[in-house]
Amino acid sequence: MLHHILFRSRTRGAAPAAALALACLFAVAACSGGAKEAGKDDEKAEEAVPVEVAGVTRQAVAASYTGTAPLEAPTEAQVVAKTSGVALEVLVEEGDHVRAGQVLARLDADRARLQADQTAAQMRKLENQFARAERLAAEQLIAASDHDQIRFDLENARATNRLANLELSYAEVKAPIDGVVASVSPKPGNFVQINTPIVRIVDTSRLEAVLNVPERELATLQTGLPVTMQVDALPGQTFEGVIDRMSPVVDAGSGTFRVIMAFEGGGVLQPGMFGRISIDYDQRADALVVPRVALLEGQGEPAVFAVREGKVARTPIELGYLDGQWAEVRGGLELGDQVVVAGKSALREGTAVSVIGAPAPAALADGAGAEQAASPTAQSQ
Repeated sequence: MLHHILFRSRTRGAAPAAALALACLFAVAACSGGAKEAGKDDEKAEEAVPVEVAGVTRQAVAASYTGTAPLEAPTEAQVVAKTSGVALEVLVEEGDHVRAGQVLARLDADRARLQADQTAAQMRKLENQFARAERLAAEQLIAASDHDQIRFDLENARATNRLANLELSYAEVKAPIDGVVASVSPKPGNFVQINTPIVRIVDTSRLEAVLNVPERELATLQTGLPVTMQVDALPGQTFEGVIDRMSPVVDAGSGTFRVIMAFEGGGVLQPGMFGRISIDYDQRADALVVPRVALLEGQGEPAVFAVREGKVARTPIELGYLDGQWAEVRGGLELGDQVVVAGKSALREGTAVSVIGAPAPAALADGAGAEQAASPTAQSQ
């Protein structure tokens, strides 16, 4: 009887203990399930790659060919001494503007002047002899051969005198063209040898630049097209010119042809400056464009990463003109599409992304507000 009573009492005490154990198990399962769901949410949040995007827009673009070339003066003269002598005067310096015919230097002309005087005296002597021979020939008092000899001697003396006067004129070194003095070699008192360079003159009123352009551009470039140029020495300034002439022959070795562009000189542009040249050969006023940095490089056909519903899709596009930082899109995208411009290296097809600087979705914000209003804790606070 006592054993039966003890058994019943133990059984009654075990039921509450079992119920408590089951409740603990359910609580642990609920906690572990909640932790797993939270982990999944965190994993999804970590998978979203932050990127910067830009929209597909419309704007004017130009098709152009760009290159670099130094500026050159097409007209310049290296003035040399045509006679020898001591430089008595040097009348110009570097940077002086000179006109054609202006005296640049004077050389010692004493020897040439004496030679000119001597030949002039001989010429006058023969002129007098020829005048007497003419009178005698009219009276047939002189042989025809003697008359002819005096005439020939006079012509030779006149030529010798002209040569002596020409040599005398070489003592004054004159400018052959208009321009700017680029260099002056002799100093006053220096002896100048014949054919020695004395002054270099550059005509800066017109400057040229020469580009060696690939033969594929032969059909697109033509004489008269406008050209813009920027030079390293004058940052922030743009200079305009035109294609002056083109070589019709393609160099077989390099596969290029020469394009010569002309620019107005006489101002800040100087020969030798290094120019960055752009030749615009076509214009589109309302082209569909994306930033050039959005293009995927090294992946075959042109493509971009387009953002659609929080994920990226590799989208092949048909490229048009490339104009500076913009790339024309002829197909594959529409106005208003979003393309990735920063963060492309971490992306693959279908990668979830979070757009940097994008506003939070309105629906998500409204749902969060509703949950906060329904929460008793929020209401109590």
